[in-house]
Amino acid sequence: MTVTAYTLAVVLNLFCLFLGYRFVLQPASAATGYGVPARPEGDAGAYLSVKGLRDGTFGVVGLVLLFFVGARAEAWFMLAVALVPLFDTLIVLRNGGAKATAFGIHFATAVVVLISAVLLFLV
Repeated sequence: MTVTAYTLAVVLNLFCLFLGYRFVLQPASAATGYGVPARPEGDAGAYLSVKGLRDGTFGVVGLVLLFFVGARAEAWFMLAVALVPLFDTLIVLRNGGAKATAFGIHFATAVVVLISAVLLFLV
């Protein structure tokens, strides 16, 4: 179970780094994948960069906690971070995004993050 818990945590943190990279360097396509496309008018680029920085930072903090503090700290971090995809679900729904994206991507991610937290607590 230890290998599974650590592997899932590392994969989720690396995924956050990837999402951050995408939102900073490919904001329009990343926003479409998120479920709420960026509108060409306005300054959506700045907000998408902020989202990218947020996601990337979550990935870095998660990896630092896991490798330098341990599984219990990472479990608490995952528990707290699970709020982000839960609220992302609501954001997509509130802004006219597809229910399939809201639940199939964001809500499912929240569930996987919570499973990761439970596995890390059990290690």
